[in-house]
Amino acid sequence: MPSQYPGGQPTYPSQPATVTQVTQGTIRPAANFDAIRDAEILRKAMKGFGTDEQAIVDVVANRSNDQRQKIKAAFKTSYGKDLIKDLKSELSGNMEELILALFMPPTYYDAWSLRKAMQGAGTQERVLIEILCTRTNQEIREIVRCYQSEFGRDLEKDIRSDTSGHFERLLVSMCQGNRDENQSINHQMAQEDAQRLYQAGEGRLGTDESCFNMILATRSFPQLRATMEAYSRMANRDLLSSVSREFSGYVESGLKTILQCALNRPAFFAERLYYAMKGAGTDDSTLVRIVVTRSEIDLVQIKQMFAQMYQKTLGTMIAGDTSGDYRRLLLAIVGQ
Repeated sequence: MPSQYPGGQPTYPSQPATVTQVTQGTIRPAANFDAIRDAEILRKAMKGFGTDEQAIVDVVANRSNDQRQKIKAAFKTSYGKDLIKDLKSELSGNMEELILALFMPPTYYDAWSLRKAMQGAGTQERVLIEILCTRTNQEIREIVRCYQSEFGRDLEKDIRSDTSGHFERLLVSMCQGNRDENQSINHQMAQEDAQRLYQAGEGRLGTDESCFNMILATRSFPQLRATMEAYSRMANRDLLSSVSREFSGYVESGLKTILQCALNRPAFFAERLYYAMKGAGTDDSTLVRIVVTRSEIDLVQIKQMFAQMYQKTLGTMIAGDTSGDYRRLLLAIVGQ
């Protein structure tokens, strides 16, 4: 994560430790849903000369992922054709990537994104971090299964061959999907863990990386939040900035992502979205991936955090950074 904020260290908006955040997506299942009728609308939109993109936007942005899967099946049943192939031949560029993402089941989309991040020369480490360090145990286990069944590959093996050192170990830990998910907080343990992290980092010469890995990979998110609070009281410095001082590169980003999710997951995604659009050029893959993957989970909260952190709305920034049907569809999902 870039740590260049106005005024140096990020002041990460925290959530009260006791409150389990209620989150909501911007996309809800449509009432009176009729898959066959939707399939027909899409077929008409693609038939003949030119494509009626607005009709496609209206259907796709207002259906849940589950409903989109049913539209795909209805399309094949009604017309004996593959909806995705048809869409691919009609669309291109960012619009195509966005539409295809919306039609992938969520687990498959995560697995596909991980595969794409490790395919070919070079690795997109930030994608690996964004997915593996933020998902729940159940999500991770389903991703691992899907990766195997769809691509015939072992996710852990691919991670091992594409990454190295402490970063590799952190990601291998993450893809076990074994984090403690007990929501109650053990304050005694938080105190002890804070002490151990201090002694593994600030309190010694060099860094005991395995201690950071063990605690950040195994403790529940509420437990980590309590540990961060205990650490601040004890060390007079917050754990995020200690991680910045003790680590560098991708393992630093990964550890910070875990801590940021423990503090406030929507704020982490708001920050990723901001940096995907800030400055010259847009990281469209990240923009698409986050808007799509969070659209039914916590995009409402991500929008709130975005406005709070950057004094402008997510919609305003997307509108200024994108154009055409691609912009229209993104804004329809974000709900402007």
